[in-house]
Amino acid sequence: MSSYGRSLLSQTIKRKTKNKSKTKIKTKLKTNKNVFRKQDFVAINTHLEHNEEEEEEGFNLKSSAPSHSHGVQPLGNLYFNPGSINSRNTGLGNLQILSDELVLEILGLLEGTQLGVLATVSKSFYVFTSHEPLWRNLVLDNVKGRFLYNRSWKATYISTFCPSFDVSSSTRSSGLRVRDFYSDYLFQSWLCANLEMKPEWLERDNIIRKRGISVDDFVTNFEEPNKPVLLEGCIDNWDALGKWDRDYLVNLCGDVQFAVGPVKMRLEDYFSYSDQVKEERPLYLFDPKFAEKIPTLGSEYEVPVYFREDLFSVLGDERPDYRWIIIGPAGSGSSFHIDPNSTSAWNAVIRGSKKWVLFPPDVVPPGVHPSPDGADVACPVSIIEWFMNFYGATKDWKKKPVECICKAGEVIFVPNGWWHLVINLEDSVAITQNYVSRSNLLNVLDFLKKPNANELVSGTRDRTNLHEKFKNAIEVSLPGTIEELRLKAEQKKAKQKKTSFWDSATDSKVGAFKFSFK
Repeated sequence: MSSYGRSLLSQTIKRKTKNKSKTKIKTKLKTNKNVFRKQDFVAINTHLEHNEEEEEEGFNLKSSAPSHSHGVQPLGNLYFNPGSINSRNTGLGNLQILSDELVLEILGLLEGTQLGVLATVSKSFYVFTSHEPLWRNLVLDNVKGRFLYNRSWKATYISTFCPSFDVSSSTRSSGLRVRDFYSDYLFQSWLCANLEMKPEWLERDNIIRKRGISVDDFVTNFEEPNKPVLLEGCIDNWDALGKWDRDYLVNLCGDVQFAVGPVKMRLEDYFSYSDQVKEERPLYLFDPKFAEKIPTLGSEYEVPVYFREDLFSVLGDERPDYRWIIIGPAGSGSSFHIDPNSTSAWNAVIRGSKKWVLFPPDVVPPGVHPSPDGADVACPVSIIEWFMNFYGATKDWKKKPVECICKAGEVIFVPNGWWHLVINLEDSVAITQNYVSRSNLLNVLDFLKKPNANELVSGTRDRTNLHEKFKNAIEVSLPGTIEELRLKAEQKKAKQKKTSFWDSATDSKVGAFKFSFK
């Protein structure tokens, strides 16, 4: 990055404004969109030496962060140079009236060779056609077998689909740098990929932590009242804790391929990708069939004692997907979502650490916009983007989210219906399982019989009939259970209204405190 651009980026603009979201792209149970403020861009702090006040207000880039490949600057920088002309507009000609989002939507319809030709039209088109997500989509949508990530998605596309073309020298440099090119939209992917997590995003830890509690205590104090809890010491006997480092997993799994987003990859290839990649949404290895593929993996961990009542097991092989191995680099994770089929879940960290942010079912996180039927959710495209634009708003809420950092050897219980976001703070390996217990059985049955169950139910091919299959299997295996639970629920409802979680929550570090909502 030029000293000119860097000097502008290092200025911290100390203004507080309300977050304004741009248009949103909906995807089922996962969300995409770009929500940025121009003043955030010009407020990026790229110097390592600042006074204490500046460090609190600004943002820091990772020490390994490269400059933007093509010299793209945030639009706010243009305001410091009123005599400059945005070369973005001159290079697009009549298309300059289109938003950056729309230009990229159009370019997303083209094939790789067409993008290559268009890149020669002007410097502006060169920058747009070099946008990495375009090439990422081309690779992931078209690859049929094994592929090796090669420093960038553009180079990966060329080496995968045009192997006769030598990309070793052509991709070594950062590419053509364009002066006076200003675009928030193009800048944001680089920005989110290279920002460090601010200390204030990590310091809040108000989850209840427990060690050595009984199963009855867990059910009474957490599962039945639907409260999250972090459990310590309950997986100390797992072989996985001592064995599952990178070398062991690569040697054990060999050529077996695991689900990584829309593609399948060998572990060795995935680790090669995760070592190189610098993008705002790193691919996440999230495989529901890992134990069937590698039975040894399934034998080296066991379900913690608190979660062993799993009523979906009555369905046998017809049960929905319920367990996953999760592997990802720092910065990877899951944006805000609610776990499938109204199940509860537990997540055990084997390597690394994870930041969790959770909101109860009746509180929609800021920046998150679910559709009325719950089938679609719109929110910022990346986790870092949410922290930049929305996390600060929760400071003023009387009902603050439940937060923690879950480290290796710890397990978090995620109650049904809770919104949660997870980001890996370092290279991480984890196991997670969704389950149904008596405490949650009625909720799951009600969810499965919703009118739009064929859109909401996931993890199974037979979405429409899952309710009847599950209900019938429960009545055969556990006769009278459903009626008994319904009777208890009616009796409970008739009693005096129970104290809410927020009125009884306890901060494990501070002591007792109470919340009320904004």
